Amino acid sequence: MSKPPIIQKQTSSGGVIYRETETGAIEVALVSVRGGKAWCLPKGMVDRKEEPPATALREVREETGLHGKIIDRIGQISYWYFLKGGQIKVYKTVHFFLLKYIEGNTGDHDHEVDEARWFPIDEALKTMSYKSERQIMQKAKDMIAAS
Repeated sequence: MSKPPIIQKQTSSGGVIYRETETGAIEVALVSVRGGKAWCLPKGMVDRKEEPPATALREVREETGLHGKIIDRIGQISYWYFLKGGQIKVYKTVHFFLLKYIEGNTGDHDHEVDEARWFPIDEALKTMSYKSERQIMQKAKDMIAAS
């Protein structure tokens, strides 16, 4: 008889960082992972004694090379996944924040991502690999339009 998986909880945080171009168009930054097979939002684990907003700022900076300021909370997503051949079942919650671009260059991203790139927001929605993150991006788009 096989043992039931060990259950762990993880909390991550990330963000939608945006800027307005000279023509008034909205661009957002996405990161490419898994050898370029997936385009997603920058995010990462909340460190001990760190709050989700601080994690969002740090992870966006590390994974995109961009500095932003938090405008508002977008929402969160939660999902299950398995580690170590199914021996560990993880329930992960990811908090997302809307960030307005201040400075930085996407070429300054860290080694955790393959590429960071600015996209027009509608193109980003079509490019993103994960449905739950596309829903976060759509919510961010609505928030930006309402501001």
